Amino acid sequence: MSSREFTLHQLDTQPIGRILIRYLLPSMIGMLLMAFNFVADGILVGNRLGANALAGVGISAPVYTLFLAISLWIGIGAATKYSMAMGSKKPEEARVIFTHAILAIFSITLIIGLIAFSFRDTLAYMLGANQDTFPYVSDYLFVILLFGFVFTIENTFSVFVRNDGAPNLAMASLIVGAVLNIVMNYVFLYILNFGVMGAASATIISAFVAILILSTHFFKNKSNLKLVRFHFNKKLLWGVIIIGFPSFLSEIGISVFTISHNIAFERVAGTSGVAAFSILNYTHSVMLMMFLGMGSAIQPLISYYHGANKEDRKRDTLRKSMFIAILAGFTFFIIGQLFAGQIVSIFGQFPNEVTVLAVQGIKLFFIAYLFTGINFVMMTYYQSVGNVRMATWITASREILIMLIFLVVLPPMIGTNGIWLAIPASEFVVLISILMYQRK
Repeated sequence: MSSREFTLHQLDTQPIGRILIRYLLPSMIGMLLMAFNFVADGILVGNRLGANALAGVGISAPVYTLFLAISLWIGIGAATKYSMAMGSKKPEEARVIFTHAILAIFSITLIIGLIAFSFRDTLAYMLGANQDTFPYVSDYLFVILLFGFVFTIENTFSVFVRNDGAPNLAMASLIVGAVLNIVMNYVFLYILNFGVMGAASATIISAFVAILILSTHFFKNKSNLKLVRFHFNKKLLWGVIIIGFPSFLSEIGISVFTISHNIAFERVAGTSGVAAFSILNYTHSVMLMMFLGMGSAIQPLISYYHGANKEDRKRDTLRKSMFIAILAGFTFFIIGQLFAGQIVSIFGQFPNEVTVLAVQGIKLFFIAYLFTGINFVMMTYYQSVGNVRMATWITASREILIMLIFLVVLPPMIGTNGIWLAIPASEFVVLISILMYQRK
């Protein structure tokens, strides 16, 4: 029996708890390091360049998120079909899916980046930049728009390597990338004085190194990831786009969340409000990446068991994942209530107005985590079994439709607290809708 067959045999026969931990730990550790990587940018930029620079990077974040969204759209959609094909014992079909995905993600993100680069100054103001933050937003966009395709390829590689039975290698690439990014951020910001442009460059260079690490999987005997010659399959690509759409929408929701909150705080509390939200947004990215790690762990398993028609193992995977999500959400909530002040202080010394807003924001916003984990696991489950309609509803509601409604309704009633509570309220409403759907 080959090593590849042995891996498939493990998925079919080993206890679900053991398999889930095997995928969950590397995935969550990797995503945690990826989030810490993002937060380290904020800590170094905030301490070295100040609140306006931190706000500028936060305003630029939706562009990074857009590239990430496209990579997840194609990557998760294709990886889901890839795992289904492997579950159905069709490795040749799986390789064709992988090849379509890599070529599509490279072409799409390169073209979008070059087009957006031509009007990046206008884009900066559209994202919410003002006179204080514009120079930092412009510098960050200069690098990200030209070279954003690098981290989209890295993210897509990571998803496929994990789905191909190598979650530890995917984690290793994130560890090396995170450490390298922090080191290069320090060098570019504190030694070479490259400013915000240096922080963006560190992100791109570390992603490129991660690609090199992930590429070693393609040369292993057990790897099924091979680029093959193929005829363009419109039906296949359309299927990938449909299945992956909830992942794209989820990341776009993060952009909508960031832009709408930046604009809301700019109107209600000025630059101080935007800076306070940037601190929250960096912290939120850590928690969000943990939940994304859960989704990344269960997606290959759910899709594989769905393709193999193993309903009992699929349901068992979901039950255990839900328990972990509930436990994690409650833990994050407690952390926010007890250590809000300490979290804010990590990012630097800010004016008292910024600190007070950020501390209050963390305590209110972290209520959302009581519901976010459940919503995220259920969205991943629906997507992994092809129930795109329900997965799309969850993603469209959490950080777009319902959130925007609360963002309009709550601030006139309770001020800045209403902005902080828009996400907790929308997460709760989405959870109720999931429970009603499951009951039917």
